[in-house]
Amino acid sequence: MRDGLQTKLRYLILSLLLLASLSYAASPAVASAPEGVPSVVIQKRRTVLIRRGKFVRDFPERKRAIVSYPVIAGPQNSPVLRKVRALFDFKNIFDTSLAEYRENTWLSEFDYKVNYNRNFILDITFMQDGIGAYPDTHTKHFAINLRNGELIKAADAFNSSSLDTLAALVDKKLQTENQETIRDSGDDRETAKDLLKDLKFQASNLDEFSIGDKGITFLYDAGFPHMVQALQPVGKYFFSFAELKSYIRRDGPLGIFVR
Repeated sequence: MRDGLQTKLRYLILSLLLLASLSYAASPAVASAPEGVPSVVIQKRRTVLIRRGKFVRDFPERKRAIVSYPVIAGPQNSPVLRKVRALFDFKNIFDTSLAEYRENTWLSEFDYKVNYNRNFILDITFMQDGIGAYPDTHTKHFAINLRNGELIKAADAFNSSSLDTLAALVDKKLQTENQETIRDSGDDRETAKDLLKDLKFQASNLDEFSIGDKGITFLYDAGFPHMVQALQPVGKYFFSFAELKSYIRRDGPLGIFVR
């Protein structure tokens, strides 16, 4: 009698386990976050930093700073969006946190501009204006692959065998600009010659570029001190996608523009 009861009990347990496994197999799968997104929804958040203390009493025009920054909407569990949000953390942009901006009296305005936001590419430029010993403006650029949330580098976008040739193409525009600057420098011509003579756009500079509707703008910062910034190259060299067709990787993030 006891053996028969144990046998029935084992059958019952096995039947329940079988039913549970069949129910689990038949249940709909939980949707996972997509690997990539063709574009992102950006909400502009604006805040006004209010400063206090003796400095503000002496310089009341520096009491406020306006900060406008992007908030990336969308699923919190998306690996790609999580990476984009991390890239846009204040500390990652100009090495300054929002709290530090509030405490520091340098900042006047912080803003951004979206240059491109589709075809799995987000291109954005951040700007900050401030006043120390003199007014100054800084920019920081991000070109992001929305398939993986990573920054787009030259090796991702362009054929590796043509990087040196591409750099030489950009350098030609830089040298043309330098010659125009020297020609138009008047009494500062010798100073301009001395400052500009060693500037060269190299393959190592190709990682800095901005993507737009019609082409790519390569960015170059000579880093001149403020007293001679009037002689610094503008450092923005545009090429249409047609001009860059032979350089762009067909299987890379920019391949959509040359297929």
